[in-house]
Amino acid sequence: MTDNPTDDLTPVLTAVGPRLRALRRQRGTTLTQLAETTGISVSTLSRLESGQRRPTLELLLPLARAHRVPLDELVGAPPTGDPRVHPRPFTRHGRTFVPLTRHLGGMHAFKLVIPGGSGDEPLEPRVHEGYEWLYVLAGRLRLVLGEHDLVLTAGEAAEFDTRTPHAFCSAGPDPVEVLSLFGEQGERMHVRARPSSK
Repeated sequence: MTDNPTDDLTPVLTAVGPRLRALRRQRGTTLTQLAETTGISVSTLSRLESGQRRPTLELLLPLARAHRVPLDELVGAPPTGDPRVHPRPFTRHGRTFVPLTRHLGGMHAFKLVIPGGSGDEPLEPRVHEGYEWLYVLAGRLRLVLGEHDLVLTAGEAAEFDTRTPHAFCSAGPDPVEVLSLFGEQGERMHVRARPSSK
């Protein structure tokens, strides 16, 4: 029986597609937007994510640059023993996200900095699969969740199924800093939302 190095690579390469899809969805990027950023066609990106196209270095390098993650994260390289996370902040819709987890699957943790506003600007609640837990580190957070319109202050937390229409922003002119934990449906925390008494 001979050792075939390709056999060892198969599980690694098979896992790349789901990682790419999870990362793109986590960033809220469409295949079309990613194609424009990387120069890789939508059909190639789609086949990569579904596992129908074998990932190559020429494809993975621009994807790692576009998502601002190290190449070893895309391919699931084994950990080096260093438990520290080296955050690479990114901005989306004016909000700064600081990733606090390295892995693309399972639970995601972010520090989120939301700029100040009027506090009463109209919000457009949205729904998606998943479960989210928010903890206010500093400032005041306005959370619209279903029929509730709440204000959370530093030290308060909320937890909710993201299939409930929801939106949040700063509750005033100052920025708000939030710790956000997000998981796929069924992954829940143990802190329950409660209305603010203020």
